Amino acid sequence: MKKHWKFWLGVAISLVFLFLALRGLGLSDVVEPLKTAQYWWLLPGVAVYFVGVWVRAWRWHYLLRPVKPVPTNTMFPIVAIGYMGNNIYPARAGELLRAVVLKRREDVPVSASLATVIVERVFDGVVMLAFVFLNLPKLADLTTSSGFVGNIQNLAIWGAGAFLGALAIFLAAAMFPEWAEKVATWFIERLIPQKYRPKVQEVTARFLGGLESLRSPQEALMIFLTSLVIWLLETGKYWFVMHAFPFEVSFFALMLMNGIVNLATTIPSAPGYVGTFDAPGIAVLSAYGVAKGLAAGYTLVLHVALWLPITALGAFYMAREGVRWSEGEVKSDE
Repeated sequence: MKKHWKFWLGVAISLVFLFLALRGLGLSDVVEPLKTAQYWWLLPGVAVYFVGVWVRAWRWHYLLRPVKPVPTNTMFPIVAIGYMGNNIYPARAGELLRAVVLKRREDVPVSASLATVIVERVFDGVVMLAFVFLNLPKLADLTTSSGFVGNIQNLAIWGAGAFLGALAIFLAAAMFPEWAEKVATWFIERLIPQKYRPKVQEVTARFLGGLESLRSPQEALMIFLTSLVIWLLETGKYWFVMHAFPFEVSFFALMLMNGIVNLATTIPSAPGYVGTFDAPGIAVLSAYGVAKGLAAGYTLVLHVALWLPITALGAFYMAREGVRWSEGEVKSDE
């Protein structure tokens, strides 16, 4: 039980969010919109989503070029495996899983590829916060009565500080590698026992090498613009799925929903972001005047449409690669 306390904590948090999402709703309130939904709209939604996944694969290829040029077509299955891992394992283990698969296939050090993965997540967070701040005045409507507890404006401001701070640190480390190495060495010499220092130094050097793609403003801008395209494509999926249901909000409203939902899914939860995806999604739509039962039905279908296709594709690629997720394999790959 102690070994799996993080999993059970995530389950507990998911249950709390599900309670917040569904309180006051009867089963029929959610089922009725599901009965009348025009599910064929999911097809273009899934298609545009996979275009976004391909762009993610291109972005990762772009970030990894200084370490090793790997074709986008090679990256796409690995990115899908990573999505699958994030969707079925706790603690976003898919990020480590795709680094392990990349090591197996292309002999890219895990520490270097993880550096690029972290950079991806920082840029994703910046774009999500941009989506939120574009619609900041509307956030005043997101109160506890809309089903999402907390002051979202303050959360967005704190999140902006965290993501922009992390981005500044990574950019500085990339543009001033000698300075970054000296700072890292200072911490290693004071915090790491003597016998572990050579290995930690080696891993740190590989990690810093993974940041080389950020060494010019033009490179950083390219990564930001690519991240923007990725999340606009994902918002496009929200827009297509919306047309399966009898309501309509603006694309900007769906950008806000996308931003808040993805920021909320950084909170520990059960695998698949159960609850942490649904509660804020329903809250945003409720703030725009969508009936809560209808908002719940749409959010449920959207969640499944986001989870199922990429998870199935990732599982297929993982089986084809012959990868087994085991602690030993992760430890031995460096």
